[in-house]
Amino acid sequence: MTGLLPVSGAALSADARLLSAIRDVGARRGVDFDYTDDAATAELLARHRRTLSAAEHGPLMWLGSLALVAAIVWPFLGHAVPAFDGRPELAFGPAGPLFVVAVASLVVVRRRWKRELLHPRLAGYREVLGLARAHGVPVTHVPGWLVGRSLSGDRETVPVPAYAEVTYAEVEPLPAGPALPAEPTLPAGPASGEGTDQTTETEEAARKATEGAAPTAPPAIPSKPASVASYEAMADEGGWHDEAGCLLLFVGIGGVAWAFSEENPLGYLAAVLAVPLAITTWLAGARQGRERQRLREAAVEYVRALSAAQSAGAAVPELSPALRKLLEEEAEKVRG
Repeated sequence: MTGLLPVSGAALSADARLLSAIRDVGARRGVDFDYTDDAATAELLARHRRTLSAAEHGPLMWLGSLALVAAIVWPFLGHAVPAFDGRPELAFGPAGPLFVVAVASLVVVRRRWKRELLHPRLAGYREVLGLARAHGVPVTHVPGWLVGRSLSGDRETVPVPAYAEVTYAEVEPLPAGPALPAEPTLPAGPASGEGTDQTTETEEAARKATEGAAPTAPPAIPSKPASVASYEAMADEGGWHDEAGCLLLFVGIGGVAWAFSEENPLGYLAAVLAVPLAITTWLAGARQGRERQRLREAAVEYVRALSAAQSAGAAVPELSPALRKLLEEEAEKVRG
């Protein structure tokens, strides 16, 4: 599942102009790396993803977060401690140093994360993706961590560069010039059985070489099943059944309490209506959840098939937003 690259090396190598531009990226960045090598690129992305994850969730991040929470809570709880009565330096004073520690820790984490994100090889790969888009090569997805969305929400800290679209002008035929004189015909030499055999062998070898060099057809891209299209349509639907069911249950409980305290039977009527409706809502949500899980499994298999086709040299089209989100979620599961 995680083997699906944003763009395959075969797709990058298919265009000579794009390949030349990619070589220039490595020279300009001062890195000796072949971005058309799928195995090396996958290993590069996995290694830097682990490094970024360690920076985001390392001990310094925890220290900064805990110190920040303590700095915010201390002024509200410090004066409630009896031992701190009449001693403002203990009731409020520690909040200042804790806040300084928190800010310093989070700034260091942010700088380390940003420095890793701007690594020359990652920056070069973002340029490669931008060049691929400019040359009309489809980019299946751009991982959120690669553009710095993990610590910045939906904002991209280092987006993929946007280049002007590259157009390929049609080659005009050369103007007709004066006719060239015909080559003189050499007189035929004496017939020789040995020469005839050599010519026949040469023609046979050329024919076999031509047959062996015949281009192979690119692997077929798996067609999108109807179940995957249904998953894309309902990926963001639902999610409200649990909350609505709990609200209806509270309405029923409140109706019973009000009917008991006020001796009004209308409260029991509200409970009779609200509780069955809450159960129906929960059952509908469970049914929708099972259907979404079934469609999700089909979508995962489809993305795996796309990954296999990409490994075989196919140019995989850009994924839909729902499938890109699914790919990110599956990658997070693999990383644990």
